Amino acid sequence: MIEIRWHGRGGHGGFTAARLLGLAASVYGGNYAQAFPSFGPERRGAHVLGFTRIDSQPINDHSQVYNCDYVIVLDETLMETFDVTKGIKEGGLLLINSSKLPQDFNIQKNIKVHTLNAGQIAEEVLGVPIVNTVMLGAIAALTGIVELDAVYQAIDEVMAPEIRDRNKKAVEVAYNSIKGVSL
Repeated sequence: MIEIRWHGRGGHGGFTAARLLGLAASVYGGNYAQAFPSFGPERRGAHVLGFTRIDSQPINDHSQVYNCDYVIVLDETLMETFDVTKGIKEGGLLLINSSKLPQDFNIQKNIKVHTLNAGQIAEEVLGVPIVNTVMLGAIAALTGIVELDAVYQAIDEVMAPEIRDRNKKAVEVAYNSIKGVSL
């Protein structure tokens, strides 16, 4: 089973990204998946956790994800107040929305750290600093846990028609950026 934890802020789409990934993996990817949030104080800007589980077998564990394979941080300032690496498995992956280099974070665990300036991509493609679909494209590229077409289908199912194409483009730009493909 692959377990993923998303760190974001309320109103910035962290749970939407977790849900899109679960939908892409299950309905459009042929796996089983769960996606669920964990909210602290329910207000815009508060720390929000999202979780996604993906497996080829039915998933019977419905608890919060405590030990995960991948951690995705939508807002790097969360790293100042939360240990986002807590519970990440040995050899796991930490993906951070940041213009910094991975080594700038001085992570002392045996995990892979990857950064992407998702904020810049979101501003250029979406016109707003909401990075959830950008980071979704990045994690798909880094891990191969879902196909790009499955992500597009999930976006078509969940998002309003007027924002679908821009969000699919944001996914594509991030995916190609990770894969080293220029548009």
